[in-house]
Amino acid sequence: MKQRIAKFALLIALAAVPATASAKAALEGQWRNPKGSVTVRLAPCGDSWCGTVVDASSKAKATARKGGTPRLIGTRILSGVRPSGGGEYKGRAFDPKRNLHAPATIRLLGPGTLVVKGCVLRGIICKEQRWTRVS
Repeated sequence: MKQRIAKFALLIALAAVPATASAKAALEGQWRNPKGSVTVRLAPCGDSWCGTVVDASSKAKATARKGGTPRLIGTRILSGVRPSGGGEYKGRAFDPKRNLHAPATIRLLGPGTLVVKGCVLRGIICKEQRWTRVS
């Protein structure tokens, strides 16, 4: 009986590994904002995920400078992103245009669409964007 329980537990553990690995792999990569003006690389960052700007239009760079971010390329705009259940991830977002950090929720809608939502004032003011995967 103990052997059956041990085998069952092992099977459950092994079945969970690919699901976790595939969820992590689904987030990893380069994502573009709706305007196509900023590209962010989402990658493991310690025990969480981070998003760093890897490409930006001249206009996006100028807007970030006006907001107080002198160098948009290389700026981390998502940090501490961790699974929170139900296919959602929670972390922190940085808006270079407003020089503002806020709690963020990230949802993967499919292999090519990521929804990023940041809220301030205890969720009273929120901004949501749908990012697309860069091939």
